[in-house]
Amino acid sequence: MRIALHTRVRADRIAQYEAAHREVPAELTTAIRVAGVSSWTIWRSGSELFHLLDCEDYTRLLAELEHLPVNVAWQARMADLLDVVHDYSEAGAEAGLPVVWEL
Repeated sequence: MRIALHTRVRADRIAQYEAAHREVPAELTTAIRVAGVSSWTIWRSGSELFHLLDCEDYTRLLAELEHLPVNVAWQARMADLLDVVHDYSEAGAEAGLPVVWEL
């Protein structure tokens, strides 16, 4: 399953956001993989962030990470840097960008 997401970093926090992603906790990346993600890439255009992830089941991924302490701490850190945050609640499963066209 391929999911595309959109978030937005605060314009004055871009350097901090990129620095944080150079040091994502190993415990978090392991948990993401265990929850069924095979890849997750984030692109930035100005302050707009576009995520593309491949996972077995996006709803399951969110459920497994939502209350995981390392993810809760990471999301709190990201909330300080983002204007548009990623929603790990059950409602967030509908947050994927709609497919408009594929080749």
